[in-house]
Amino acid sequence: MKYVDEFRDRGLIDKVAREIRRAVDPDRVYNIMEVCGTHTMSIFRFGLRDILPSNIRLISGPGCPVCVTPNEFIDKAIVIANLKNVIIATFGDMLKVPGSSSSLEKEKASGADIRMVYSSLDALDLARKYPNKGIIFLGIGFETTAPTVAQSILMAKKEGLGNYSVLSGHKTMPEALEALVSGGTINVDGFLLPGHVSAITGQEPYGFLSAKHRKRCVISGFEPLDIMQAILMLVRQSAPAVEVQYKRIIGREGNPLARKIVAKIFEKSPSVWRGIGTIKKSGLKIKSGYKEFDAEVKFHPKPKMSKENPNCFCGYILKGLKTPYDCRLFAKACTPEKPVGACMVSSEGTCAAYYKYGVRSRE
Repeated sequence: MKYVDEFRDRGLIDKVAREIRRAVDPDRVYNIMEVCGTHTMSIFRFGLRDILPSNIRLISGPGCPVCVTPNEFIDKAIVIANLKNVIIATFGDMLKVPGSSSSLEKEKASGADIRMVYSSLDALDLARKYPNKGIIFLGIGFETTAPTVAQSILMAKKEGLGNYSVLSGHKTMPEALEALVSGGTINVDGFLLPGHVSAITGQEPYGFLSAKHRKRCVISGFEPLDIMQAILMLVRQSAPAVEVQYKRIIGREGNPLARKIVAKIFEKSPSVWRGIGTIKKSGLKIKSGYKEFDAEVKFHPKPKMSKENPNCFCGYILKGLKTPYDCRLFAKACTPEKPVGACMVSSEGTCAAYYKYGVRSRE
C-alpha cells in the first residue's frame, strides 16, 4: 500500500478487527499501553476502541512531549522571557501550558517577546534577523526532534550566531518506560511503541522490555490500519518480543546519522518528567563544548519554587493510572480554551483527545 486512504480503508480495518476477535483469549484482559500521543489521537479519531474486543484495554502513556515537560521548565522559560532584549521562540503547543503561576501566553500578552515557530530553523532565522537580541529556542521533544535541534546548534556555531541558544528540555523514551515498568504501579501486558521515536533509535533500545520485564512490544505506525495490525501482532505474540509493524519507515538500526549528531551536541542527564519525577539519564543536556548555545548556562534562570496544581490529574494520566474521566476538572474547569494542565493543551495530549473525540461517549 502506498497511499494514506488505503491505511484508512474501513473494509480492511474491519477485517483486522475480526482477526483480533478470533485471536484473543476471551478469559483474559489485555492491558496495552499506547506510548505515543499520536497513537492516542488516532485511536479516538477513528473510533478504534469501539471495534476492539471488550477485553482489550488501551491505556495512554507518557508519549506527549509537551505533557511530560514539567512546570520547572515553563517557569525557567518565563524568567528568561522577562529579561531585556530577548526573544523566546517556541512551538505553539507550549504557549498555553500552565507553569506554576503563569504561562508563556500570559507573559506574551503582558509584553514579553514570545514567538511561535515551527522548527529550530525558524528560530535560527530570528537569530540572523535580530543580531542584537538573544534568541532562545525552547527545545522539547524526544529522540525525534533532538537531531534537528542539535543541527541548529552546529549551524549557529558555523555561522557565528552567538545570540542563539537553546533551553533544552529534551527527553529520551526508553528510560521513562523502564521507570514505569520498574515502579510496579501499572499493570501493562504490552506496548504499542512510538514510530516517530523509533525511526531514530531503531528497535534495539526497547529490548529490555521483553527480555527483562517480559512485556510484549510492537513498534506501530499511526494510521488506523497500522494500529489495528500492531494490536493483532501483540495478541498473537507467543512470547515477549519487540516486533516492528511500521516496517515501511523503521529499520533495525534506526537513523545512525541522526544519533551521531545528537551525541555530538548532547549528553545524557537526569530529567524531571511530569507525574513521574526525576529519571536518571532520561534527559539531553548540551555538552560543555557548546555551552555558549546553552540557555541554562547563558541566562542562569532561577524561578521561585515550582509547583504543580494539586487538582490536576495529568501526572496520573501520563503514568496510565487514571483517565481524564477520573478528573473532576475535565471538561468543566479544564477545557482546551482554559486548560488547567498540559494534557489538555497539547494536540497529542490524552485529555485533549478525550475532550475532542471521547467526551460524548461518556454522556
